[in-house]
Amino acid sequence: MDVTPVVSADSQLSVGYGDLGFTISGIRHEGSVLVFPTRTLAWPVTAMAELSVASLEPLLTAEKRPSVLMLGCGKGMSVVPREIRAALKAAGIVIEPMDTGAACRTYNVLLTEGRDVAAALIAV
Repeated sequence: MDVTPVVSADSQLSVGYGDLGFTISGIRHEGSVLVFPTRTLAWPVTAMAELSVASLEPLLTAEKRPSVLMLGCGKGMSVVPREIRAALKAAGIVIEPMDTGAACRTYNVLLTEGRDVAAALIAV
């Protein structure tokens, strides 16, 4: 019996992170990234201090917004500023901050479960 989850061929699964980048669906991305179920974008945020509502604009203006955003904060989890939480909440997005490795793994699980998820991942 095969229990491998069925995912779309264009799904953006994060399979590796480190060395200041990510390997997503077999493609190496240098630096931080925003990962949607079917596309990955370069993201200029290199540390939590650079996180802002403006830096999350691609998520807030997406035609199909995710209901959950996994935030990879870098090597450790950080508190998300109130104004960012409020902007995401107003857009119907719940943010889940954690270290980048945990965010990659959790994003993969939620995506394979068919959940409406995206990830903002700070490179480590």
